[in-house]
Amino acid sequence: MNWLFKKRNQKEKEITAVSFNADEKIPQHIAIIMDGNGRWAQNKFMPRIAGHKEGMNTVKKVTKRASQMGVKVLSLYAFSTENWKRPDDEVSFLMQLPVDFFDTFVPELMEQNVQVQVMGFIEQLPKHTRNAVEKAIADTKENTGMVLNFALNYGGRSELIEASKAIAEKVKAGEIEVEDITESLFEESLMTHALKDYQNVDFMIRTSGEERISNFMLWQNAYSEFYFSQELWPDFNEQALEQAIGVYQKRHRRFGGL
Repeated sequence: MNWLFKKRNQKEKEITAVSFNADEKIPQHIAIIMDGNGRWAQNKFMPRIAGHKEGMNTVKKVTKRASQMGVKVLSLYAFSTENWKRPDDEVSFLMQLPVDFFDTFVPELMEQNVQVQVMGFIEQLPKHTRNAVEKAIADTKENTGMVLNFALNYGGRSELIEASKAIAEKVKAGEIEVEDITESLFEESLMTHALKDYQNVDFMIRTSGEERISNFMLWQNAYSEFYFSQELWPDFNEQALEQAIGVYQKRHRRFGGL
């Protein structure tokens, strides 16, 4: 176990030594699992919802910086299909967050030329949440800059099942043959199809020190680079994003080749 600790400690030192270079490659599609809001609040002897509120401010900071750096798509895991299992008061607060977030942040998104997209089972959201989401999408649809893509009531396995059902229906209706099913055809049925050339993730970040994918964009993350930050999401700022991208810039993506 001692060698494992030393190896991880050395890796963390290497990460802190890496600096972001604006002239090097920038990941076109960054996906983030925003983890650690509850723990951040508990560490400060505050209710968990205080962490979610602070996490919303982090979303604003990271979104602006990512847009300035030239990122094409920023996908954020805001609420999973499994998060309904949380206490009712926490779920209610999380369902109100998009309302408050878009109410205050859409004007800034307009200034940044950022377009809002949302993937997930939106029809299952409370009406006030759904209305806020749909309004933000409509208000920013003409923007041509970075896409801020929220995963809201989203689950990767459910997405794959729904895509499979959609293709099966086309086969059943005689629109396509089984032999016609390809990766590109399958991607047309995914919730990220509107992202077009940027559908697949280049760089996936998870905060809070946890090292798992948690049912997030299972297809799209097939060849993404992963980065696990020890920082809790409310503490993850513009400098933390730059540091993460600095690590990405030192990697060589081979996609199964040499």
